[in-house]
Amino acid sequence: MKKCKICNCNTTVISDDKSGKSYYRCSECDYIFMDDKYHLDATLEKKHYDNHDNNLESLGYVKMFETLIEEFIADKKDEIKTALDFGCGEGEVLPVLLERAGICCDRYDLFYFPKKVYENKNYDLICSTEVIEHLRNPLEILKELLSHLNKDGCLLLMTYFHHSDDENFLKWFYIKDVTHIGFFSMKTFEYLASAFDLEILKHNSKNIVMFKKS
Repeated sequence: MKKCKICNCNTTVISDDKSGKSYYRCSECDYIFMDDKYHLDATLEKKHYDNHDNNLESLGYVKMFETLIEEFIADKKDEIKTALDFGCGEGEVLPVLLERAGICCDRYDLFYFPKKVYENKNYDLICSTEVIEHLRNPLEILKELLSHLNKDGCLLLMTYFHHSDDENFLKWFYIKDVTHIGFFSMKTFEYLASAFDLEILKHNSKNIVMFKKS
């Protein structure tokens, strides 16, 4: 049986008869991850992202980030001067909107902005939106991001929280994206907060959670 990639505890298998894929649900932290053998290689993964049309001309996409800033960041503008958008995508929409709000924002994306500009730097805010569900090594990446966060800094993650039962999980729209390989619930984020001595400042019970580093 595979061990959880987040907490190293035992998992149970979730078999998808329609796709033929297997997933593993952690009995401790509730993280669910796809069997590695179904992961796309880097070339096919980037080809999938190249089909995205998320830019400043995409009004719905822009509105989503404007709402995120209003609900999670605006009331902390006096505390947040520097930010990193980890996995910003080709359109770099969130960094532009943060800069319009007076926050200096660096960009990093494995495929589109691959220079690790965050090395030797720390930030008041690190955002990673619609990224963590794509990661093969989420725990390692979270550790790295937290190492670049200032004391009392905030880590904001956006990813849809998964359903609690296997039947609904297999019907969930979010697993239909072939690049989505890891899925979180609030229980998972609560585990991570405890493991890394973080405070959960706010979440929307749907797809956004913000932590504060002690």
